[in-house]
Amino acid sequence: MSSKHLSKYFQKYYLFFLPAITILFLYACSTTKKVPDGEYLLTKNTFKYEDGKVHDDEVPEHVSQKPNKKQLFFFPVGLWMYNATNPKYDSILAEYMTYPSEMRNQRLRDSLFLKYRHPEWLGKSLFFERFMHNIGQPPVILDQAKTEISATSIRKFLVYKGYWDTDVKFTHDLDSAAKKAQVNYLITHKDPTYISDYYYNIPDHAIKSIYEEDLSKSLVKGKDILDQSVLEKEVKRINDLMKSRGYYKFNNSNEEIYFTADTLQSRKQVPLTMDIHKDSADSPYKITTIGDIKVHLMEKLSDTLETERDSVLGINFYKLDNQYKTMSLWRPIILKKGEVYNQKNLDLTKRNINAMNNFSILNYKEILRKGSDSILDVSYYLAPLPKYDLKLATDINYSQILNLGISPSVDLTTRNVFGGAENLTTSISGIFGSVVSTKNTDKRSLAYEISAQAALNFPRLLLPFKTWKLIPKRYSPTTSITLGTSVQDNIGLGRIGFNAGLNYFANVNDVVSHRLSLFNTQLSFTQNKDKYYDFFPGDERVRNEMFDIYSPTLLDEVESGQISSDDASSMIMSDEAFRNSLSGENLSKFNSFVQSLINKDRQTQDVLISSMIYNFVYNEIGKKDRPNPFYFNGKVELAGNVFSLFNAKKNKDGVISGESRTIFDIPYSQFVKFDFDVRKYFNVFGNQTIALRQVIGLGIPYGNSKQMPFVRSYFNGGSNDIRAWRVFGGLGPADSQLDEKVRSYVMDNVKLTTNIEYRVPFTKMFEGAFFVDAGNIWSLKDNGFGDQFRFSKFISQMGVGSGLGLRINVAYITVRIDAAYKVYDPNRPTGERWVIQKWQPLKPVLNIAFGYPF
Repeated sequence: MSSKHLSKYFQKYYLFFLPAITILFLYACSTTKKVPDGEYLLTKNTFKYEDGKVHDDEVPEHVSQKPNKKQLFFFPVGLWMYNATNPKYDSILAEYMTYPSEMRNQRLRDSLFLKYRHPEWLGKSLFFERFMHNIGQPPVILDQAKTEISATSIRKFLVYKGYWDTDVKFTHDLDSAAKKAQVNYLITHKDPTYISDYYYNIPDHAIKSIYEEDLSKSLVKGKDILDQSVLEKEVKRINDLMKSRGYYKFNNSNEEIYFTADTLQSRKQVPLTMDIHKDSADSPYKITTIGDIKVHLMEKLSDTLETERDSVLGINFYKLDNQYKTMSLWRPIILKKGEVYNQKNLDLTKRNINAMNNFSILNYKEILRKGSDSILDVSYYLAPLPKYDLKLATDINYSQILNLGISPSVDLTTRNVFGGAENLTTSISGIFGSVVSTKNTDKRSLAYEISAQAALNFPRLLLPFKTWKLIPKRYSPTTSITLGTSVQDNIGLGRIGFNAGLNYFANVNDVVSHRLSLFNTQLSFTQNKDKYYDFFPGDERVRNEMFDIYSPTLLDEVESGQISSDDASSMIMSDEAFRNSLSGENLSKFNSFVQSLINKDRQTQDVLISSMIYNFVYNEIGKKDRPNPFYFNGKVELAGNVFSLFNAKKNKDGVISGESRTIFDIPYSQFVKFDFDVRKYFNVFGNQTIALRQVIGLGIPYGNSKQMPFVRSYFNGGSNDIRAWRVFGGLGPADSQLDEKVRSYVMDNVKLTTNIEYRVPFTKMFEGAFFVDAGNIWSLKDNGFGDQFRFSKFISQMGVGSGLGLRINVAYITVRIDAAYKVYDPNRPTGERWVIQKWQPLKPVLNIAFGYPF
């Protein structure tokens, strides 16, 4: 069902839905509905600090019994859902959910019905009850014994954090009539214990020297609170530091580093000493070096004896055959024989092997050589993956433009094409659906795109010299050569495209990566150019109005074929006296006419783009040691300069675009483009997230281009942008008052978008969100209708939308539904821009998509 029809459906039947939903919630809102007599629903834990708050954000996590979670800020939705079912099924469903998912079927339900002596329920599916039990939350019944355990846990936590004299008391507020209870914790932490002086005792001079290289990095300092968690972090820091310096067996027992606090004089100001001892005799630590490095390539582990040995640069390779060149096995190995051990190099080697997508690691060994505790021998046992890997997939897409679409794809990966672990991936894919007809917006027409792509991936930099001397192997450098073609027909103006590129990749670590694309070439041909006005009746109406203003007979001459539409438009654009005579409404119509011509030039342009692109990514998302991750993606693209050196031939290229230089009669684009995507995530209240994103885009056409090409321009709207506007929904540029039918297809070369989203998980499957989006597009120059970017005005020209969202996590897929509403529309007349004043809650802009917006 389209969003348009869905909104009409809600409008028509809301009188039925609202009472039904209200009745359901009122029925479920009795939070104590399933609380047994004599028991109490735990509704709240309170924490009172007798002598000031300390670690108040962490203390609640040490309570073993917490009230039912509240969603949407205030309401226990999960508990309501659980209570919405008939209590008579609770015991059966509780046991039913303890079975593995593959066993949960009608046969199991029937056996439980008989077990609980309810044969009359045989054959019942209980779908609604099972669904509500699965996503709902049973009531948390007060267990007073757990309160005492929690008080002890809180005290131990604060002692652990340095408050040695903490005392925790508790009381229960019981309401027998309401069957509800509240637990109150009274915390008296008193003064903490401080480190009066910090000392260290490290008999091993080499270890001591490394530790003293930068004492400022020590996490333990005098005059700080004696916090046990800080001491543990310091131990880990020292372990990592020493293992990165070659001490393989350093603190393997976890007993070689320990702290001693002297409490004889005081419990509030104590000297602290850190000791590092290998053993009671203080034997010196030995630096470990890498010994033999062996790589075994086989089908199974039992093939080891049948392999033949080969060696390259100190690494031994054992292979059954020569299907893989030895150098292809050497490249992912970061280790070198005789070098000092560093755990990072061992981890990187395994990462590189997996990234090649040619081998699976059957086994991995790192063993100290017999008779030596300072030489580490390393062995990898690899099995080749299948030569061919075929994947068939079908995706279902939804957007305001495509509506419901199907995307079948076929991908074939051929491994080890030239014997050097190169992979060739060929794919054929398509998108088939329908779009709103430009001729009749009440109807939809078929839309499709079919593409074929090929990518040849090399596990090295494809350059005519030994690249590992330039870029270390630990950066996992790779190269890909891509070729592709596509055919699309969506709004009547079909396109045929070709693309090619040479791409280099390097991962500095698991956070930082670089990409450089050379000869990134895109060639696009537009079909049905002469039928442009058939497919864009809004532009045609604006054109006809301007023809009539200019000359009452001009439109008749165009329709009779005496003069072409483009020639008539050129005549108007070149008539300076006519332009200067316009004012008021006619001037506004002229501005819309100019923009419609720009739209036409862009939409019908054949274009050749050949560019160099550099992309830098810093990504902390998904890293367990980064609780509030940061993300930055910066891209710079420079296009057209090579062509400009060798070509001077000019052809006319559209009414507004004028003449431009061409290659094989195809105009090429010249521009420089900057794109920045910055994100920051904050974890709050345990498992909730505040996500922020700022997008900045700037395209600067020059030389052979007066405008940015269609495929490199910016637009607003859609499920990953400003969600209150549909894609090409008429936001921008700036606060222009162009005709909306023309403005909807305006694309420009400055873009700012700010997104704020607050995410609240209800259950593992369901998550809610509240969001605010703001942004717009602008031009770098003034085109006559106030679309130029100006620092003094751009904030007041940003469109603002807000709304609520639901995310449904099924397996590895997140389905996202966002309902957005316009708050501020800069393209409305002054005084009418705060459209939230006319809010219609049953008419949201629905966005259905897969994955998070950012």
